[in-house]
Amino acid sequence: MEQKIEVKATDESYKGFYSNNAVIMHTQTEFIVDFVSIFPPKGLLGARVIMAPSTIKRVLLAMQENISNYEKQHGEIVVSAPPDPNQFKH
Repeated sequence: MEQKIEVKATDESYKGFYSNNAVIMHTQTEFIVDFVSIFPPKGLLGARVIMAPSTIKRVLLAMQENISNYEKQHGEIVVSAPPDPNQFKH
């Protein structure tokens, strides 16, 4: 039997956060993902998400499935270079 879980969100979290970079680290017991928005000369940490290894693997599998579905509908996603922090230096 599937259990329904109510998830509450604040108005602020519904706005979302644009991220054009992610920094991923791990320890033996957890993965840490920092979602960053880089607009040189600065960057802004939007969210730090800490997950157990089994949770992040489920996220990875779900992302792979969604990317596959997206590419079937819209074509292959081309991976671009990360933002150049020197692009807007004065």
